[in-house]
Amino acid sequence: MSIIVFPAIDLKGGQVVRLAEGDMDRATVYGDDPADQARRFAEAGAEWLHVVDLDGAFAGRAVNAEAVEAIIRAFPGKVELGGGIRDRAGIDHWLALGVERVIIGTAALQNPDLVREAAKELPGRIVVGVDARDGYVATHGWAELSTVSITDLADRFADAGVASLLFTDVGRDGLLKGCNVEATVALARHASIPVIASGGVASIADITALVPHAADGIEGVITGRALYDGRLDLAEALKVARG
Repeated sequence: MSIIVFPAIDLKGGQVVRLAEGDMDRATVYGDDPADQARRFAEAGAEWLHVVDLDGAFAGRAVNAEAVEAIIRAFPGKVELGGGIRDRAGIDHWLALGVERVIIGTAALQNPDLVREAAKELPGRIVVGVDARDGYVATHGWAELSTVSITDLADRFADAGVASLLFTDVGRDGLLKGCNVEATVALARHASIPVIASGGVASIADITALVPHAADGIEGVITGRALYDGRLDLAEALKVARG
């Protein structure tokens, strides 16, 4: 059994940052050359990259487009991109530029038909972002909490052809508290769609804990701050993830 490790590059003002619990006022800057960071992840063996336009998530449109385009050019593997992609034009734009998969979060809740139509016409290219606080879906860059549960959101797209569900425990994100394996696995067992774990990865122990659950539907795991702080070695994580 194996899972994918997605090293993360979060963009704010053109810089590589990590937020604590999705709070834009609690950002730590890790670099001002996103393309170089992408190259370094590739050199460590990463085949996938997880990129988020944080400013875009709040603005509802691409803000760090120049940085994203530089990352796409620099990274030889596959890139999945989220943050402010809320219409078909945005989806088509990024796929045409070389993004492998786009992540739809807020729009998945507000405009589910967009996701359904895109997933049907673009199989394997649409990921639904399931960002949660206490079991309920958070939207607009995690700034607003809905009344929709994570399982309800997953059920809405059960037959839509979505590539995967990206489940982020917002309360753990950027805090190195450890991945919420229990909740992530529970969602994967409930849903008919593969699930990517995100939020709180602190060490190789989180990767080790998730790998056995590939059979439950865990497709991969996203890690950011643990890599930047040196708590997790990407090459080691990739080796463990490959079983």
